[in-house]
Amino acid sequence: MAVPRFALLSVSNKEGVVDFARGLVGLGFTLLSTGGTKAALVAAGIPVSAVSAHTGAPEIFGGRVKTLHPKIHGGILGRRGEDDAVAAEQDIGWIDVVAVNLYPFAATVARGASLPEAIEQIDIGGPAMVRASAKNHASVTIVVDPGDYSEVLAALAAGDASLRPRLAVKAFRHTAAYDAMISTWLGERLDPGFPSEGALPLQLVQGLRYGENPHQAAAFYASPGEGGRSLARATQLQGKELSFNNLADLDATLRVVFDVGAATGLPACVIVKHMNPCGAAAHPGGIAAAYGMALSGDPVSAYGGILAFNRAITDSDAEVIVASGVFYEVIAAPGVSEGARVRFAAKKNLRVMELPGDWEQSRPAGRDARRVQGGWLLQDWDVGHKTDWEVVASAPAALAVAPGERDPGQRVPMRAPSDAEAACLRFAWAVCANVKSNAIVLACAAEGGWLLNGVGAGQMSRVDSVHLAIRKARRPVAGCVLASDAFFPFADGVIAAVEAGVTAIVQPGGSIRDEEVKVAAASRDVAMVFTGARHFRH
Repeated sequence: MAVPRFALLSVSNKEGVVDFARGLVGLGFTLLSTGGTKAALVAAGIPVSAVSAHTGAPEIFGGRVKTLHPKIHGGILGRRGEDDAVAAEQDIGWIDVVAVNLYPFAATVARGASLPEAIEQIDIGGPAMVRASAKNHASVTIVVDPGDYSEVLAALAAGDASLRPRLAVKAFRHTAAYDAMISTWLGERLDPGFPSEGALPLQLVQGLRYGENPHQAAAFYASPGEGGRSLARATQLQGKELSFNNLADLDATLRVVFDVGAATGLPACVIVKHMNPCGAAAHPGGIAAAYGMALSGDPVSAYGGILAFNRAITDSDAEVIVASGVFYEVIAAPGVSEGARVRFAAKKNLRVMELPGDWEQSRPAGRDARRVQGGWLLQDWDVGHKTDWEVVASAPAALAVAPGERDPGQRVPMRAPSDAEAACLRFAWAVCANVKSNAIVLACAAEGGWLLNGVGAGQMSRVDSVHLAIRKARRPVAGCVLASDAFFPFADGVIAAVEAGVTAIVQPGGSIRDEEVKVAAASRDVAMVFTGARHFRH
């Protein structure tokens, strides 16, 4: 009598499982299954036995225990040719094919499930079978991805075992990602902080043409189950495949445009080139007006950049954007009208990304992570900028222009920013917090809104960033405000700014030379605000 060849199928994703099961039966396998998978196979007229009938043990505890049995795990883990006698003695048949994918934990938490609901979607028997099968891949074919069913059937029909090692690695990655996803989600709720050990859950979204440079391979991975501000939730409406640099620049652009929108409450537009904003504006007249102002800040650098808005793009907005004649790699917004899509479609090399409508109200989930050689740097996201700013009221007279003529105990009063300056400072600060350090931003009011007039980014000294921002300004600096992402270590940067015409400054404060910096502003009738929080972006 022939020894039965068992295949066990227990999948949450039923895609393709009926055809796969039919193919296994055709190859002579006896099918074992559980719950919903068994019901689907029975409904399709495919012969299948319940796992409980095979083990002689019923499913218990509402299905929490059904495959945790020696006849299942022994049938998977037994070493063929070595453990046969024990298997025969215990009446254990070999299970040569296992198709398992796990409870949909990611989908459950993504829809906002409660903790008890999420707990019930933590699979126990599934990962145990997957790992056991992968460990014993010398004899067992483990399938966790419905996309592999056809290839597996072909290999089984040909007696080809060369596929099994690759499937085993895929299976271990599958359970590792599943465990990482669960531990991350539970950790955020039950044990927040930085754990002593852990893993980052990753799910491949797409391969990329290359990395930052053509000789670097690259791919885009998402954190499964994460809602909020996730690039994986954006929908590409048109254009060629996104590149590594496109995604990095898009992320930077979206950070700025929604920060500007939150700071001003107005329709906002941001243009980013190489991770730094070269154009930014907020305008009460809508995003077309904001676009015109943003582009005027640096139309040369805008070419080949990333363009993003915090409001939906209308037909007329698209007309204005296209009529400007500027080539953009990517345009993104929370909504793109049908007319706008038609207008953009004429630009074959333009990628158009539509964001979820809840983007403005959302926050990024998890933590900010950066790969370094040999490890990872993790930190909280730099979001939720402080709003309780300190208006600098006075400076020490002893450090003023003619200190010998003043009482060292005296204070020189400093003026507060006007309402117009204060509003412009809020705009400037939102932009500056997203510029590469050392960061200096010049901003000015125009047409009832605000625009970016000059940027000094990524310089090794802050005073050089000030000079660069002044040099980049396309409108008069006189009457502008200035934002600095970190404190001024010396008064030279402030002096250079006010001599160019800056009337108000926002900066974190905290330098040992703060008093000298205050004097440089006070003696020139320039208002200064301390935020108490810096925004380095390396």
